[in-house]
Amino acid sequence: MNAHDNQVYYDWTVSYSKIAPLGVEKEVIVINNQFPGPLLNTTTNDMVSVNVRNHLNEPLLFTWNGVQLRADSWADGVQGTNCPIIPGESWSYTFKMKDQIGSFHYFPSTNFQKAAGGYGPIRIYNHPNIPLPFPETFVVDLDILIGDWYNTDYREMRANLHAGKLFPQPDGIVINGLGTNQANFTFQTGVTYRLRISNVGLKTSLNFRIQGHKMRLVETEGTYTDQYFYDDLDVHVGQSYSVLVTANQTIASYYMIASSRFLHPVLNCSAVIRYSGADDSPPTGPVPKGPDTFDYAYSMNQARSIKMNLTCGAARLNPQGSYHYNSTAINRTIVLENGVANFSDHRKLYTVNGASYVQGSTPLKLADYFSVPGILAKDAVPDRPDHRRAPSKATSVIDVDYRNFVRVVFQNTQPTIQTWHIDGYSFFFVGTDNGQWRDDLNNNTYNMLDAITRSTVQVYPNGWSAVLIPMGNLGMWNLRSADEEMRYLGQQVYVRVKDPSQPDPKKINARDEWPIPSNVLLCG
Repeated sequence: MNAHDNQVYYDWTVSYSKIAPLGVEKEVIVINNQFPGPLLNTTTNDMVSVNVRNHLNEPLLFTWNGVQLRADSWADGVQGTNCPIIPGESWSYTFKMKDQIGSFHYFPSTNFQKAAGGYGPIRIYNHPNIPLPFPETFVVDLDILIGDWYNTDYREMRANLHAGKLFPQPDGIVINGLGTNQANFTFQTGVTYRLRISNVGLKTSLNFRIQGHKMRLVETEGTYTDQYFYDDLDVHVGQSYSVLVTANQTIASYYMIASSRFLHPVLNCSAVIRYSGADDSPPTGPVPKGPDTFDYAYSMNQARSIKMNLTCGAARLNPQGSYHYNSTAINRTIVLENGVANFSDHRKLYTVNGASYVQGSTPLKLADYFSVPGILAKDAVPDRPDHRRAPSKATSVIDVDYRNFVRVVFQNTQPTIQTWHIDGYSFFFVGTDNGQWRDDLNNNTYNMLDAITRSTVQVYPNGWSAVLIPMGNLGMWNLRSADEEMRYLGQQVYVRVKDPSQPDPKKINARDEWPIPSNVLLCG
């Protein structure tokens, strides 16, 4: 996988299996009989083909969380861009890992199937001519997928949401699909391990830590970070991190812990790291404690401490900090306020600026390409929340001009933490704070020097987070709550990035956006 434009092929059969991660058997979605699913192992600029055979009893799509899919929203794998793969059929995703490195994950995006698993890790390695920003010459990669888990069947959970019943607290936490002390890892003394950690759960922020070991943060969602050491790390829903851990302790066994944040009582899951040569004895001493359950200030300060490494390259040799976002004029500010609305059918739905997303009869990308009328609701989500407008249900689309530089502010009106993700893009996470965001905040409030770029950002209760996005990727892109319950009940919108000089999507230069695939699925 060292050559440019390498071709990488995967063949997946997606089916059900009975598994009991927390001791209660349920039907879980497996890929090639694996849960979690197989690693998508790639290098910058690889051309990836994933052939998916759907052996489920309902339609299926996969989305590639954090992978930017440059110029190719046709492969995004969400219902606004793709028709689902119907039961018994297969379809091949084809996309390029262009100008990207890092740690990500995939999951099924339709029918609330993520609650049944079907997720797995993605790695995008540097080209060999791009040096890594850490001195270790030999690093072992480990994929660590952590998340909340519900013993209830996903179909029942889905039916409960349609009936207006929101989720109870999760039944527990899993690490790589396993319950407490079921996952085991062997460390060799003196070896440094790169743990690629993703929160693949439905809605719960988690804290990750390892007994007796410091973690050196080196990457988050495709960006190399300044390398600070952490005793523990908050990983919010949908987020991914890479940390380096060196096996430099006494030969013994140690706990790896993932525990819930901002929930009472706290839910814990432990795995066991056993040094080579240690006996089978369990780890000794108390399980290491995480931060106080509702210490939001601790989490916010940790988030502010994560900054971009300005000197190293990533997918290219030029330094990550060579794009001077602090001197780029902002063309537009969009403030997106999350909300809750009760409609006449007595269902509680979640909203973005008063609009709760409903899936149209035709995927938005197809409707736009074939000029299908009456699908896209372009005015449903204004650039600022307008509390004079009655809540609405709409197939919401925000139009943004190609190559604009846009500030997006996520305003959280709720007493719980929120997490937001955008497909197709990374953004500069320049600020987060409590209270109401204001236009008159000056640059002293923002990090305008070395803000981390990522695709998933947390917003603390009754607070805000601000990001800057260079809109350089044409297409139709999903902007969603990473909380699966909220997303399913309407807290999402699509962003259509259009070139004003070429309004006809059929005539866009293939250099800027790939043409419609020859194997495109049609529906609606």
